[in-house]
Amino acid sequence: MKYANINLGKDVEIDPSSTANNVILGDNVRIAKRCSLFGSPDNLLEIGSGTYIGMNSLLNGFAAKLIIGSNVSIAQNVIILVDSGPNASAAMQKVFPIDRRPVTIGDHVWIGAGVQIMPGVTLGDYCVVAANSFVNRSFDPFTIIGGTPARILRTFTEDEKKKMLGE
Repeated sequence: MKYANINLGKDVEIDPSSTANNVILGDNVRIAKRCSLFGSPDNLLEIGSGTYIGMNSLLNGFAAKLIIGSNVSIAQNVIILVDSGPNASAAMQKVFPIDRRPVTIGDHVWIGAGVQIMPGVTLGDYCVVAANSFVNRSFDPFTIIGGTPARILRTFTEDEKKKMLGE
């Protein structure tokens, strides 16, 4: 593996079995076992401070911008893609062109185990994504989503928002 364009904040922990390339990692980022995180020289993958990436997760920010906010909790076996399609078949791409769009995950988001997030998705601050969900559209802040495809299960109450925001 060639390592390039890695900008590490303070006190970053990356398990030796994980790989990272073309990334900007904020302070106190923790990356568990067997993760693959990558951007490209043109699209550096950005991960904010205090974020945790669970084992066996794939964060593909190669073909478009992938931004993960601060204090984000990503459980194990999560896949986040900025591109998807039949990349090995030019013939198939004539009918199913490769989808290349940025993904943005807000601050304080909690992504459950086994979640897949597709190109073009934006998750607002304080979103919760239930385990094993397939997220193919964007959601506003303070929403709890789940399912295949993901849908809004509920929004946070005003009391819950006040607790989280320290009001």
